[in-house]
Amino acid sequence: MLLKSMKIPKAEFEAGTGWQLQPEGACKGDVCIPLPATSGDMVDVEAVADAMGLPLAAAPDHGLWALGPEAIGGRALVTAEAPDLRLPDLDGKEFALSSLRGRKVLLYAWAPY
Repeated sequence: MLLKSMKIPKAEFEAGTGWQLQPEGACKGDVCIPLPATSGDMVDVEAVADAMGLPLAAAPDHGLWALGPEAIGGRALVTAEAPDLRLPDLDGKEFALSSLRGRKVLLYAWAPY
């Protein structure tokens, strides 16, 4: 999300990030990240980005900032749903991870490096 100011309207923040700012914090789906109390309809982007672990790149000399999306290394995952991995099984037939949807699954990955 490109910004020309570090204080933006709440509706602009929500449209640009997909996070809804509610009394309990920033929420997306079933995930809510607690935030410091805010007042009014304006969002302090720097404070919210810091609280949510969102990357923020600044070019203040040019009057531009870039707010990045949530990251795996951040404080919360938006979903625990895995992508539909498709790999050959031991017999060479294609196996789709989605065939196990609705069940608990443990993925174990190993690499020799």
